[in-house]
Amino acid sequence: MSKILVVDDEPPIVDVLSYNLKQAGYEVIIARDGEQAVAAARRDRPDLIILDLMLPKIDGLEVFRILRRESETPVIMLTARDAEIDRVVGLELGADDYVVKPFSVRELMVRVKNVLRRSIPRPIAAAPDRVHVAALTLDVARHEARWGDVLLELTALEFAMLHTLARHADQVLSREQLLELVWGYDYHDDLRVVDAVIKRLRSKLRDAAPDVEVIVTVRGVGYKLASRPEKTG
Repeated sequence: MSKILVVDDEPPIVDVLSYNLKQAGYEVIIARDGEQAVAAARRDRPDLIILDLMLPKIDGLEVFRILRRESETPVIMLTARDAEIDRVVGLELGADDYVVKPFSVRELMVRVKNVLRRSIPRPIAAAPDRVHVAALTLDVARHEARWGDVLLELTALEFAMLHTLARHADQVLSREQLLELVWGYDYHDDLRVVDAVIKRLRSKLRDAAPDVEVIVTVRGVGYKLASRPEKTG
């Protein structure tokens, strides 16, 4: 049973989320402010956090920063419709997804299912599924990615994105295609969720391989992972 921490200070939203998550078979923990959220995450080690960004005591973005320094627990943000800057900052900090209030419970449940699917590793097989592209090696069973001998510290979402690009090496994938392949659905009101993950991946790849451009932007089309990365500079 996956354990989900719901962080929100609005009782109707907490009640709806708690009821539907429990009906779906999840264990639910509730936090109603930022201080409770940090304490609950440290104490209960949830598999997923649903985090409202408008919180008393410690705001949601600061809660996210604190938690991300301590773990890679996946996070779905709940944001107000007009809180665009918070969504962008949250995605760039490493959030896995976001849902805008007021939201569809059905849509949120789909996103919960898909985030958990990405983040819970499969049992290690006798012959792990490996993908090799250029100097990149992905061990899918262990959720490990390396550039040469350098281990890349990736979140589950970043690993899923890199794995998808690697399986389609040299093929340009649109942001809509990446949403469907990585997130598991084909609807979203903001394709920048893809751009934010690509930006984080590029930063980590450049740390490991500063002389080459591994992920290429094809303007007006999408992104591809190059099997023969071009040198930069």
